[in-house]
Amino acid sequence: MPIIHVYLWSGVSKEAKVKIVKGITRVFEELGIPSQAVEIIIHEIPRENWSIGEELASEKFKNVKTP
Repeated sequence: MPIIHVYLWSGVSKEAKVKIVKGITRVFEELGIPSQAVEIIIHEIPRENWSIGEELASEKFKNVKTP
């Protein structure tokens, strides 16, 4: 059974998470793995705890809204 870890910035809507989970599950189903065998763990990370290059995501994307 596959276990998939998804790392997202905090604040992603429940609706967006549902779309993500369904999309990932669909890919595994196309590979012949039943959806009941797919486990997905969503890790929500605050932007101030995530960096891209030398800059915190909270600064780099301070005007960007999460879905």
